[in-house]
Amino acid sequence: MDSATLLARITDYASRPNPYPLYTELREAGPVVRQPDGSYLVGTYHEIAALLHDPRMSTDPRTRGEVTHKPPFLRLDDPEHHRLRTLAMRPFGPPHSPGRVDSMRGEIDRITKELLEPFEAGQQIDIVDDFAYPLPVAVICRLLGVPREDEPLFRTWSDALVTAADVRPEEDTAETDKAGDQARIEMGGYLVNLSEQRRGKPTDDMLSAFVNEPDPAQRLTQEELAETAVLLLIAGHETTVNLIANGVLTLLRQPDPLDHLRREPDLLPRAVEELLRYEPPVHMRERIPLADIDVAGTTLAQGTSVILVLASGNRDPLRFHDPDRFDPTRTDNQHLGFGSGIHLCYGAPLARLEAEAALGALLPHLGTARLVQDPPPYRQNAMLRGPRHLPIHL
Repeated sequence: MDSATLLARITDYASRPNPYPLYTELREAGPVVRQPDGSYLVGTYHEIAALLHDPRMSTDPRTRGEVTHKPPFLRLDDPEHHRLRTLAMRPFGPPHSPGRVDSMRGEIDRITKELLEPFEAGQQIDIVDDFAYPLPVAVICRLLGVPREDEPLFRTWSDALVTAADVRPEEDTAETDKAGDQARIEMGGYLVNLSEQRRGKPTDDMLSAFVNEPDPAQRLTQEELAETAVLLLIAGHETTVNLIANGVLTLLRQPDPLDHLRREPDLLPRAVEELLRYEPPVHMRERIPLADIDVAGTTLAQGTSVILVLASGNRDPLRFHDPDRFDPTRTDNQHLGFGSGIHLCYGAPLARLEAEAALGALLPHLGTARLVQDPPPYRQNAMLRGPRHLPIHL
């Protein structure tokens, strides 16, 4: 096949159920593969990891004049990224302390049990709609202080924002970008309004912590609060939905590892790490070189789009032994499931906690469960890859 069509084939919806043969083709074509639109794909582990740690690789879309508004800190470079990330993390608790996330452990277990309660033998359920979606949504709503009854509102906004953030080669994205911008403005306004209701009347949630921060030097501006709250709400559930759904799908496809985990549930933390390597919720990230950068003899030109295919790096045989095998006992597992470098996912501890609780609670049900449809229908998004529905029969 022509390596010049790789990005188009990877992002083609027909590839969503199994993009991994294309990732193999990408790695075999070379560490760096140029596409017709001038972008570059990088699919090998060591090169991806090096670029994720390279300060010359920018995440800020303003470096190409793509947006005029200030993006959330996820898309900013240091030192501004570090400042806003630090302020956003303050309500989670001091570094190296249990903090707010660990205090949610009991709440996560309670929500998990409530969601599982209606499940009965002989019943068909949709793991996504009935479990993998409502769990992280309930958790992030509780953390931020967003009323659950408003969930339909932010689900619509979230869908528009995630669609706009997807990797799309050579497409007219004007309408999608416009819808994403509108959703960002409306969602930001909603969250700022919710925060302002707590100013001077603190409650036990993160929005309240942001607006009632006593130190003026540590306080977010209204614009920063809007962008940060939107990011927290979306990132706090979108990727975790994929992680849980991909986890259930993987375990039901592989009865031996499933039986192993049912016999030894203490392996769950390691199994979650293996899922983050084997079927990660985020498949790729875009970076923009601030200068010409040489990678394995290819020059990444300043200002071009560089797509780091994290999920390909996670299956690189030069880094992982037997990479296409799901092994919940794997030890040497420094995967790229949460990225790496300064933009390492700061919600990782919460995602791990939710995935362990969810899969641990589901294990007793999965021994006799079966997939109703394989492959299941997938979400449109190539970057945030996961089942849109996952019907199983208990």
